[in-house]
Amino acid sequence: MKKRILLSALAASTLSATEIQLETLGVESTRITEVAQNAQTSADVAQALSTTVPSIDMSRRSGIANDIFIRGQKRDNITVEVDGTKVYGACPNRMDPPISHIVANQIDSIEVIEGPYDVESFGTLSGGVKIKTKKPSKEAKGELNVGVGSFNYKKFGASASGGNDFIRVSASVSTESSDQYKDGNGDTIADQIDNYVATTTPTLAGTSKDPRLQPEYHDMQAYKKNSAMIKAFITTAENQELRLSVTANRSDNVVYGNSKMDALYDDSNIYSVAYNINSLSENYKNLNIEYYHSDVDHPMGTDYRMSSLNSGTVMTNWLTTDMDGIKLKNSFAFSEYKLLLGLDGSQRVWDGHYEMNGNTTPAPWPTGRKSIDNTVTDNMAIFAKLDKEYGKFSLSFGARYDDTQITNDSYQNNDYSSLGLNVMSNYNFDKENKIFLGVGQASRVPDARELYFLGSMGNLVGTPDLKKSTNNEVDLGYETDNDNFKLKVKAFYSQLSDYIYYNSSNTNAAGAAVNAFENIDATIYGAELSASYYVNDDITLDLGASYKLGTKDDVAAGEDEDLADMAPLRGNIALNYEYANNSLATLEVQSSAKWNKYDSDNGEQELDAWSVVNFKAKHAINKKFDFTLGVNNIFDETYAVSNTYADLTLLTGGGDVMLMNEPGRYIYTNLDFKF
Repeated sequence: MKKRILLSALAASTLSATEIQLETLGVESTRITEVAQNAQTSADVAQALSTTVPSIDMSRRSGIANDIFIRGQKRDNITVEVDGTKVYGACPNRMDPPISHIVANQIDSIEVIEGPYDVESFGTLSGGVKIKTKKPSKEAKGELNVGVGSFNYKKFGASASGGNDFIRVSASVSTESSDQYKDGNGDTIADQIDNYVATTTPTLAGTSKDPRLQPEYHDMQAYKKNSAMIKAFITTAENQELRLSVTANRSDNVVYGNSKMDALYDDSNIYSVAYNINSLSENYKNLNIEYYHSDVDHPMGTDYRMSSLNSGTVMTNWLTTDMDGIKLKNSFAFSEYKLLLGLDGSQRVWDGHYEMNGNTTPAPWPTGRKSIDNTVTDNMAIFAKLDKEYGKFSLSFGARYDDTQITNDSYQNNDYSSLGLNVMSNYNFDKENKIFLGVGQASRVPDARELYFLGSMGNLVGTPDLKKSTNNEVDLGYETDNDNFKLKVKAFYSQLSDYIYYNSSNTNAAGAAVNAFENIDATIYGAELSASYYVNDDITLDLGASYKLGTKDDVAAGEDEDLADMAPLRGNIALNYEYANNSLATLEVQSSAKWNKYDSDNGEQELDAWSVVNFKAKHAINKKFDFTLGVNNIFDETYAVSNTYADLTLLTGGGDVMLMNEPGRYIYTNLDFKF
């Protein structure tokens, strides 16, 4: 039985490439552990999450820095926090999504919140991701990680930690790079662009809108990413601690195949200062106050594209965002009650401008042209959470009140207020079986892109008078965990009021998008399943699946009622064999049904069903040294996981929007050494 428990822990994930351990917390969230130890193929957290958690899908934009959906929700409908720091990207076209500003080797655990159940974070409409990075330890220890793979992929990471009773310090660095990956047809990212232009938009070739990479950049590196983190925990008094953290990420020359521009660089910094006090009194258990700051500098341009060579003009959209916040949390315990009270305040500044050949004021822009004109979002909130147990039955009540002001230098300012409420309950039939129910309401305000974004021709893509979006949701599930198998089944129903949605039919006489964002009502429902069956002490069978369907309410006759970003039925099955202590081999099949429920009115298209087979063997040479060998997409299938909703600016012209195929056969090896 002990060996079976160990095998279950090793094989809790259903992905051979990540082997990340899952831990269910209840109706609202799932915790993922051992992220740093097991992200073998890439430091891309989006890829690790999408292949581990059934409710998460990935939006493929490039070889790195990909985005995530939680139950078909993305952008500001979901939140991302790193050690309590709210993180945003600067790019309105999601070239630098928040999840990309942390790398896997720095992470200790990730909590994925599914639904409107997080009262601690601003704007958690339909889900969120809370990332916890590794804490410093008193014990002197370190780790080295080296990885290589197909397409000239190279990765190196190092971390060290140590200290004493007064101070604990940790530091980590990583670097990774890759050439352009090849899909199952053997086409690089540049080849995929060439094929799209040749077959779908041949009239663009040789024009000022030609999206192909220039000959000298055709085989350029897909990306290079460097990251570093330093943390220090200082004991200032008994039960009191000052916590300092700095994270820096630097990404250069990231190729975005089905976009019109590439990221010249993407620099981000995350700083936090927190003071933590435990056991202030018998009932006052914890006080934590944290100040944080994050900033992103992100220019994207046509520097490497034929469009700049043909026109003699390099177009750049240069954006920055800065986030400052402070959060106070107080935890109390009174008999069978647990109470959390908190205050939350933040300010986000988002600014962007266009350039021609490095000039901000060329003709016909004698006074310059903004893309986002210095938009400031100020939020103040109070939140509370109360937990109570009644024998086998437990209840949790959450509430949050937000007051938000958004100001812009060119258009109207907006004020929003909202009250979020949720109730979560668990009933344990016995030690092995329980049911859970959650009911919640949450809101989020529109962001600067949705309100004020300007196209390069001066067209106002945003809609300045948007209302806030509100989600009313119910979640219901069952979970069992016994000696033979583990199973969790969960269903949800979500009603979205004033949901912020992109409507591609809102254009001016020249065909440019104008006031393209609007408020609609919509409904999303679905189910998720995760399971492990212990065949014997050496073999475990893992299963995962998700299904969701989204519809627009009250659509006009002839309009498409399907909601965008709703990936079809997807699932995976993995066979795990523990052939020696802490050594595991996994054979896995990942599959997706045909994507035939899609929003054709707004750029989406039908995607074929697909299945891929992966294999991975992680061998523990000794307690300090692990060797991993794996192959993803063994049969070199050609397939796409991401659709083409028009809220992203993608390559198009006379036909379907360009799809990004996933990588073909990918062989990798990884060495981990602990000391």
